[in-house]
Amino acid sequence: MKLEVKLFLYGILFFFPVGLIYGVWSHGEPVGTVGIPLVGGLVGMIGAYLALLSRRIDPRPEDDEQGEIAEGQGDQGVYSPWSWWPLVIGAAAAIAFLGLAVGFWLTGIGVALAIIGLVGWVFEFSRGIHAH
Repeated sequence: MKLEVKLFLYGILFFFPVGLIYGVWSHGEPVGTVGIPLVGGLVGMIGAYLALLSRRIDPRPEDDEQGEIAEGQGDQGVYSPWSWWPLVIGAAAAIAFLGLAVGFWLTGIGVALAIIGLVGWVFEFSRGIHAH
């Protein structure tokens, strides 16, 4: 996690000064003057989360300078290769973006379908033999 933390926290040192410089050069153009420092805040929040997370978990093989590739073998997480919910969410995103070109009523249908797909994907393991 060390590399990820540094990457995001250094983003703060980039986006805040660039936002100030942009604000001066653009004579206070409101969108970029506000948006660029907000991006700095977003990368700061991600970096802070990763810093807190790195304290709770054991060091990964990627964090060790002398680490070997074989040290990272094994299970990396829980995946459901039989799941159809990512396809539903992808179709919902396509419908929502199509709605931006065709009509905003279609975007509402896409958002509703995306919520259904997201709830289905999150609770996929909470039914049948996997129910708690």
